[in-house]
Amino acid sequence: MLTGEKRSQIDKIWNAFWTGGVSNPLTVIEQITYLLFIKRLDELQAAKELKANRLNKAIEAPIFDETQQELRWSYFKDREADDLYRLFTKEEGVFDFMKNMGQENSFSRFMKGATFMIPTSRLLTQVADLLSDVSMTSRDAKGDIYEYLLSKIATAGTNGQFRTPRHIIKMMVDMMQPTPQDTICDPSAGTCGFLVASAEYIQEHYEERFITDSDFRKHFNEDMFIGTEFDATMIRIGSMNMLMHGIEKPNLVDVDALSEGNSGFVNKASLVLANPPFKGSLDHDAVEKNIISIVSSKKTELLFLGLILRGLKIGGRAAVIVPDGVLFGSSKAHVQIRKAIIEEHQLKAVISMPSGVFKPYAGVSTAILIFSKTNSGGTDNVWFYDMQADGYSLDDKRQETPENNDIADIVARYHNLAQEQDRKRTDKSFFVPLNEIQVNNYDLSINRYKEVIHEEKHYEKPAVILEKIHLLDIERQKGLSALEALLKI
Repeated sequence: MLTGEKRSQIDKIWNAFWTGGVSNPLTVIEQITYLLFIKRLDELQAAKELKANRLNKAIEAPIFDETQQELRWSYFKDREADDLYRLFTKEEGVFDFMKNMGQENSFSRFMKGATFMIPTSRLLTQVADLLSDVSMTSRDAKGDIYEYLLSKIATAGTNGQFRTPRHIIKMMVDMMQPTPQDTICDPSAGTCGFLVASAEYIQEHYEERFITDSDFRKHFNEDMFIGTEFDATMIRIGSMNMLMHGIEKPNLVDVDALSEGNSGFVNKASLVLANPPFKGSLDHDAVEKNIISIVSSKKTELLFLGLILRGLKIGGRAAVIVPDGVLFGSSKAHVQIRKAIIEEHQLKAVISMPSGVFKPYAGVSTAILIFSKTNSGGTDNVWFYDMQADGYSLDDKRQETPENNDIADIVARYHNLAQEQDRKRTDKSFFVPLNEIQVNNYDLSINRYKEVIHEEKHYEKPAVILEKIHLLDIERQKGLSALEALLKI
């Protein structure tokens, strides 16, 4: 948990950028990411040096050689402002060193094209001083700090579109319960929020495995997490997010997930967690042909569902946020993908979320589809939940309302579906049998199946109402006559 003191330190760093003329929140995050990375490299080098001294051996695979000591955080952090700025911006300086590190870890792979955009030596010194004061001695502290930085994106304008609310991510992860054997993928990774939350779940629930199982540790650090993201800035930020949460070499790929460049994503993941882009539209020529064979559409929200089905292993499961239109759209492509998930695989649950969940950046109503890839059907009864509150107000302010929160109930009921069999259609959650969904053209909107109890109201007969109106009219005429008589006096 991030303390108030650390929050205050991060706020000072953020404000320093804004007052220094860097106002784009993604740019701020990216520049801070570079500084955190070089600080992290110095920490790793110090650990290697300590190990070498204890064993009385040469440093194994040093990050900095003897000619590069001035590029280390511990060396330059207390330098004068102009000298520090020169070290960062000169040829073969600190920033060039980061860009040219090669393939040592996930973050350095994505430094190609990175640009140093801290405009003044004063701002660089100020930010370096503030970061030096931020304690980052534990994995949890580093992760919390970076998560707090990323939360700034969600409160800084239109860039909030890149960020799924953290409590919604956590709800989905808690429902899916990742295991040490899983290979977890987010095909629209962004800042890697789903992957990070999955890693945190594994770290919390399987702590002993990190101590006793070296094969598991290797799987966790290198193979467990797959993410694709074509935006260069976002993948740099996402890879640093993973690094800060203790995953040294996640399998992050800078590719358009729907393109031919991602054609190898077939039967790769045992768990997919995703919030794919909603509003895009692509020509068929830009989409990998095997996805088109699953769903013939130009809409990205439908194409991503096809991609996920292709990328899941047999028995793999997915929790995916979709706009409500996916649930009830009547086009051939909409029906095609819903039918494929229901008939050819196993649709388990549809959680309908209120439209305010993504405010203030989007007011679209959304739902979470939970399904497994079987290639042999398996859908029997589909569990629906009518989520009405997520712990925040559903207006643009999104203020905390802890008393109005369905999330704990959703997670608890999902893990006890056997007890949901007798729920009525008037309840928040209930089952709908496969044949009823088939009859309704595979419509998955909850309003199609939910029953609403209307309170019966009784009104007087029209003749009685007319008689009352007539009496009122007589009274009005009397009052008008009395007023006219007074005015004639």
